[in-house]
Amino acid sequence: MAKKVPGEELRKVQVTGGSTYIISLPKNWVEQMGLQRGSVVRISQEDDLTLCVQPESAETQDATRRAILTPRQDETPDSLVRRVVSAYLMGFNILQMKNPKERIDRSQRFAVKDFTRKKLVGTEILSDLPQELTLQVLLSYTELSVMDALRRMSLIAASMHRDAITVLGTEDSRLAKEIVAMDDEVDRFNLYIIRLLNVAVMDAHILKESGLNSPRDCLAYRLIVKSVERMADHAVNIAQNRLALTLSVVEKGVVDELEKLSNFALEVFEEAMEAVFDEDYSEADKVLDKAFEIRKMEVEVLHLLIKYAPPEEVPALRLIVESISRTAEYGADIAETVLNMTVKDAVIEA
Repeated sequence: MAKKVPGEELRKVQVTGGSTYIISLPKNWVEQMGLQRGSVVRISQEDDLTLCVQPESAETQDATRRAILTPRQDETPDSLVRRVVSAYLMGFNILQMKNPKERIDRSQRFAVKDFTRKKLVGTEILSDLPQELTLQVLLSYTELSVMDALRRMSLIAASMHRDAITVLGTEDSRLAKEIVAMDDEVDRFNLYIIRLLNVAVMDAHILKESGLNSPRDCLAYRLIVKSVERMADHAVNIAQNRLALTLSVVEKGVVDELEKLSNFALEVFEEAMEAVFDEDYSEADKVLDKAFEIRKMEVEVLHLLIKYAPPEEVPALRLIVESISRTAEYGADIAETVLNMTVKDAVIEA
């Protein structure tokens, strides 16, 4: 007989009517679910061949989970924000900071409120009292799926990259500063998707509502989201390095070559994202073939910079070229993840 592990009950499979296999349900579970004779349960088979049994009337809405954090007087504002972020990512709906003995430090309170407004999607400040600060996540998982959030995130990241290249040929520094500010939007979707993936891997209903096929997909999408987030960071790097240049306008010939490199890098990135949304192995495979060309193009642009750009500007321009190339490389990373997700479409299982 199979060995029983803690919290597990063993049931024998029986046959009734000559062809129907049945097992009994644990009494405690039946009572907790409020089931009785004639109740209907929903049975679904997971990818790992396990069966999930749930009452037909089971709520699929987000359960309310509360996390209570007690700020310490010696705790830095950044440390408290990190605790809030960790609780948010783990799927808590209500984040309550309470200090029963004294007022919450003003700098701690400001840091949490500022971070919440800037980077936590669907989160509102429910109460703001001297000894208590409560945040509530109002956005349900069904309102914004992983795919929808990822599409918005990738569009913003691509837009940031295009604007960053545009800045190279202008004297307007405001656009460069706007690009840096736009990174907050990417971070918002990044944190939201990680939160959703963390919850979905443990809850079959949320997994399906999130548009994912199996818990295995959660790891793949975590890698994809990280690549998109890093791609946006490099758009910020381009803008910041433009601000570091002393030239009022970068020489047109140099800008033209940077734009060519940028357009190619964005093609790789955007085609990789389309392969994600299409879940297409062959599309991802083509992206990887294309991405190999970026290093050759990068070398050609660097030679041009060394030849025509002022020596004092070369370091910043080299960093800009590197950030553009990294955009294509992150696209390749995304495509490689798609290959791993969809390899079943390219092989025959023996």
